[in-house]
Amino acid sequence: MAKDTRKSPTKKDGAEPSRGTRILEHAGFPNRLPVLPLLTVVVFPFNVLSFIVRKAHNIQLLEEVGDGERVFCLIGQRDLDQEKPHTLEDLYDIGVAARLIHRMNLPDNTVQVTFQGLQRVRAVNLLQTEPYMRMEVDPILTPEIKASDVEVSGLMGVALQLFEQLVNNDPSYSDELTAILRMNIKGPGRFADMIATFISFPLQIKHELLGELDPIARLKKLIEYLELEIKKSAVEQDVNKQVQVNIEKNQREYILRQQLSAIKKELGEEDAQEAEIAKLQARLKEAKLPEQAAKACADEIKRLEMISPASAEYTVIRNYVEWLLTVPWTKASEDKLDLKKAREVLDQRHFGLDEVKDRIIEFLAVLKLKGEIGGSILCLQGPPGVGKTSLGRGIAEALGRSFQRISVGGLRDDNEIMGHRRTYVGAMPGKIIDAMKRAETVNPLLMIDEIDKMGSDFRGDPASAMLEVLDPEQNSTFTDRYLDVPYDLSKVMFICTANSLDTIPRPLLDRMEVIKISGYTRMEKFHIAHDHLIKRQLDANGLKKSDLTLRDDALYSIIDRYTREAGVRNLERTIGQVCRKVAVRLAHGKKAKKFAVSARNIEEYLGPAKVTPDPRLSSAEVGVATGLAWTPVGGEILFIEATRYPGKGKVVVTGHLGEVMQESVQAALSYVRANAESLGIENKVFEEYDIHVHFPEGATPKDGPSAGVTIVTAITSLLTERPVRPDIAMTGEVTLRGKVLAIGGVKEKVLAAHRAGINHVLLPKDNQKDIVDIPQEVRKEMIFIFSEDVKTNIREAIIDIVVPKDGMKSKLIVEKEKSGKGDAPATRA
Repeated sequence: MAKDTRKSPTKKDGAEPSRGTRILEHAGFPNRLPVLPLLTVVVFPFNVLSFIVRKAHNIQLLEEVGDGERVFCLIGQRDLDQEKPHTLEDLYDIGVAARLIHRMNLPDNTVQVTFQGLQRVRAVNLLQTEPYMRMEVDPILTPEIKASDVEVSGLMGVALQLFEQLVNNDPSYSDELTAILRMNIKGPGRFADMIATFISFPLQIKHELLGELDPIARLKKLIEYLELEIKKSAVEQDVNKQVQVNIEKNQREYILRQQLSAIKKELGEEDAQEAEIAKLQARLKEAKLPEQAAKACADEIKRLEMISPASAEYTVIRNYVEWLLTVPWTKASEDKLDLKKAREVLDQRHFGLDEVKDRIIEFLAVLKLKGEIGGSILCLQGPPGVGKTSLGRGIAEALGRSFQRISVGGLRDDNEIMGHRRTYVGAMPGKIIDAMKRAETVNPLLMIDEIDKMGSDFRGDPASAMLEVLDPEQNSTFTDRYLDVPYDLSKVMFICTANSLDTIPRPLLDRMEVIKISGYTRMEKFHIAHDHLIKRQLDANGLKKSDLTLRDDALYSIIDRYTREAGVRNLERTIGQVCRKVAVRLAHGKKAKKFAVSARNIEEYLGPAKVTPDPRLSSAEVGVATGLAWTPVGGEILFIEATRYPGKGKVVVTGHLGEVMQESVQAALSYVRANAESLGIENKVFEEYDIHVHFPEGATPKDGPSAGVTIVTAITSLLTERPVRPDIAMTGEVTLRGKVLAIGGVKEKVLAAHRAGINHVLLPKDNQKDIVDIPQEVRKEMIFIFSEDVKTNIREAIIDIVVPKDGMKSKLIVEKEKSGKGDAPATRA
């Protein structure tokens, strides 16, 4: 066994003896003692302490040596989780030699012992560890100072005062302790040890006081710890008082409620809370919720039973349970599977829109054959006023489904879609679950309106939240943050509306089947107004059919002279204005068999014309070509003007153009300059003149590549000094090689040309397939010319220009060869 090399204590272990002090000899015990390690108690010299011994090896120690040796070394064990110490390092340095004065075996195989502390000892050497510990100790001779010293007396007075204050404030201490302490004041060291024994200091502090050998220093430390204990006791008392007040309040409230309940029962009245909870439980059984939702609802109802209805939490839980029970989980409406009847309903409510109607009929056909079908997600994209939103109502009516509209335009907080967590005040589900609650079925038609106008900021990204809603692979387990349980949206038919697809994120757009709705033609607007809008406005303004007649020429006049739009919203508003004028005359008592409105007297009701029809060029002009443009409200004709003036070859472009259109001007000019000789243009023109290209209506922003062929035509006309035909319009993107590329919005652009009285339209060859989208009555009146090369546009549009075909030389090149000026350029094979 390894020997401890620590030296025996010297006078340095305690304070130097001074005048008025005496050294106490140790109390007649051997310096080799059996060791009883202590875990939860600390024994001080001259104090008696009783505790229970539980560990088997310590009980064995008491049984083997307790009857013979009565003095033990009681020393603290550092690691409380250690089963048995084996070295001196496992024990504190300072312990107490103590006499066993009582031992009693208890029924639970433990032993209660009582020890009286004799003297502090220092652990010197560990002699044995089995079957119990025995060690060599050195008694510590502590200098004892008389209590009559002024400093000592003052410190002892402070300690006694603090001890009395603690005993008086803390009811866990007996009042007799103060009297016992006053009768046993025999010096600062023993005084401090006695107080440390009485006070419930933490174990670490007691070991620190036991290890302090200087009585004065020990007394000062004791005073510090007494002050901390008093503060701690005061805080605990404040907390206990507050808890007691709350307990008494709750007990009082409970007793009063019990009394109130007893009074109600005596009077024959049923307790409101119990009745409400019983009603909720009955609704839960009838609701047939999915397992996870049913468990969440049942748990919350149980919580309601334990909460007072007056508490704020009761209302929060009650609202949550109400939402779970109100949202439809299994109830579904029966779809109308009569395809012919569905088509009749759609035709009756909406004119045209055949592609959308065909898609709905396809949906019904699959449902009829298969018996079930997953959620369908359509996106109706088109300009304002073409009936996208009202079409959703018509589809719901044709299918026999509940219709709910959700407007997400301007939405910036994803919590509006996914719901708010219940931890927030005023939390509620998102718009999706709210719409399902209003629909009352699991298979409604939900229209998500203006999906292209959602935004995002620091509050979240609603478009990303929509990914789960509009994904058939995910929305069967859609989880609203408020409900916090999966909800099945797979049976819902979603129809989204948008004016533009550019602002919709690609992942979201990929989840939708896009159906484009173009603007209405003049004839379509006439039929819509004649069959639907007039009747609706007569009813809205309190007129009978016999009160007003809107003749056909009046309708055409309103369409051409008072509205300019792709849809019919302003058209309906203008018809309503006519109806109101008639209503005013009737209200004033003006009698008439029937008010008839025609093109001749339309200004009496609407005033001067508000829209100037798109003017076509009255005559052929040099440097002016007619292009076609697409806008969100339909197509328009676009004049492109080019002029030149003496300069140094600069190019000026004006007309509020976007970056893409400015690049189109540069590309067009580069093509003309590269092919100048084949077009019959002198190269010196580009060095001696500045060219200005202008797009009228400068306040209107313009962008896109489809004006490329028109720009080439205008510049070529300018530089060849040959005019452009006024009855021809064109559109198409041009490359530096002169190739004409496909563009979009063919239908709208052709309708714009038709509206302006232009019956010749030049289109890219690749857009020939889009002609079928143009109404037949328009196609009959139009002549379409398809081009793959911009030279075709130049030949067709510019009067009397001679543009050689591939492999042929232009007139200018032939003249140069005859005169000997320059080499002829290589021709294309």
